[in-house]
Amino acid sequence: MLPLTWGFLYPPKASKIKTIQRGTDMKDLEIEKYFKLEAERQNNGIELICSENYPSKETREAMASILVAKYAEGFPGHRYYGGCEYIDAVETLCIERLKKLFHTQFANVQPHSGSQANFAAYHALINPGDTVLSLELNDGGHLTHGSPVSFSSQMYHFVHYPLGNDGHLDYEVIKKCLDEDNPNLFLAGYSAYPYAIDFRKMRDLIDEHNKHSAVHCYFMVDMAHIAGIIAAGLCQNPCDYADLVTSTTHKTLRGPRGGVILTNDPEIAKRIDKAIFPYSQGGPLENIIAAKAVAFKEDMEPSFKDYVRSFMENTKACNDELARLGATVSGTDNHLFLLNVMKTYGITGKEAQLKLESVGITTNKNMIHGDTLKPSETSGIRIGFPAVTTRGCTKAQAIKIADIIDAVLKDKNSDLSAYKAQVLAITSTWKDVMEL
Repeated sequence: MLPLTWGFLYPPKASKIKTIQRGTDMKDLEIEKYFKLEAERQNNGIELICSENYPSKETREAMASILVAKYAEGFPGHRYYGGCEYIDAVETLCIERLKKLFHTQFANVQPHSGSQANFAAYHALINPGDTVLSLELNDGGHLTHGSPVSFSSQMYHFVHYPLGNDGHLDYEVIKKCLDEDNPNLFLAGYSAYPYAIDFRKMRDLIDEHNKHSAVHCYFMVDMAHIAGIIAAGLCQNPCDYADLVTSTTHKTLRGPRGGVILTNDPEIAKRIDKAIFPYSQGGPLENIIAAKAVAFKEDMEPSFKDYVRSFMENTKACNDELARLGATVSGTDNHLFLLNVMKTYGITGKEAQLKLESVGITTNKNMIHGDTLKPSETSGIRIGFPAVTTRGCTKAQAIKIADIIDAVLKDKNSDLSAYKAQVLAITSTWKDVMEL
C-alpha cells in the first residue's frame, strides 16, 4: 500500500494543545495551511456529530491510491474502457465483502453518496409521480426522504407518517397511513431516530396491506445511520425484510464517504445497476470503492463489534448523565440521542451548537419531535459517540463530556474559555486523528 500522501500534516503528541510542527513537501501552501488547521481542530476537539467518523489509516491510503487515475464506466466484466482487469478485481472483492457483511445476494458499491444511492433506488422501484410514504422530516427524516428542496419531492409524491406522542415509531399509525395513502413505496430509515426499529413488523404491515391494495407497495430501508450496528449484529438486519436497502459507508461503518445499495431480489438488482449506470452516474470512483472494500474487511473483524458496543455504551452514558443533571433527553438504543436545549436551557439548538463549538465540542442543531421552531433554529441538538469512540473515548469520559455540555449550556457568561481546558484534558488522552 502506498504511504498516505498527506500523513505528514499532523505531528506526534507533544502537549495537550496539539500544533503542527513538521515540515512538508507539499507545494500548494495555501491548501496545506487549511489541512493543518483542520487536523488541529479535529485533534483538539470533541466530535459529537453522530454522522461523522474517522476511517482507518489503511482506508485513507486506499482513497489516495493510484486507482484514482482509472476510468471504469460500467461494471466488472462489462466496462466501456480497456485496462480494467485489476479494477474489476477490486470492485468484485468489494461487492463480495459487502454481501457477506449484510448477508445479501446482490450489492452495488458504485453510488458516490447516500443521496445518489437513494436517487437510484427510487428510480429502480417506482415511476416519477408515484407516492412514497416516509417519516415526517421534522421527526427525523432525511432531505432525500421528501424535503421540498430535494429532488425527491420534486420527482415523486411524498406523504408522511408521524412519530407517536412519545417520540417512538407508532406501527398502528404506519398501518393507517399505508391504507389511507396507498403508496407505491414505503420508506424506513432515519437521520435522528434514537430508538430500535422493528423492520420485521414493517414487513408484515406492508405484506398485509399488499393483499388488499390494487397498488403494490415496495419496502425500502435507508440504513445509513445504523449500518455499523447492523453489521455488528446488534440490531435487526433490514436486508432480511426490505425489497431494497441503501446506506452510506462513512458513518457507523467507519469507511470512506460513499454509498451502497443491497437487495436479495435478482430483478431489482438489475434495475439498480441500470439506475446507477448509465442513468445517474458515469465513471465510478474506484479508489473510493477500494477504500470501501478495506473498511468492509475491518467491519467483519471481531474488534468492530466491540467498538460498536462501546460507542452505544458511551452514547447511553452521556444521555443518562444529562438526564441525571435534569436535562430533557430522548434516551437511546443506538448511536445517538436528542437533547432538548430549549426546554432544558431556554436556548435554541443553533445557540447551543455555537456555544459548544466555542469550547471545542462539535454538535449539530436538530429538530425534535413536536418542534415549533424552524429548521435553521431548532429546539434541540443531536449527539452521538461513534467518532470519539474511534479515537478512544471511555465511558467515564462520556459522562465527563455530559457534565461539560451541561455546564456550558447553563453558563450565562460570554467568556467560556475556561471550559476549553477541560475539553483538552480529555482529547489529549485520545489517539491522533492522523494515526488511526
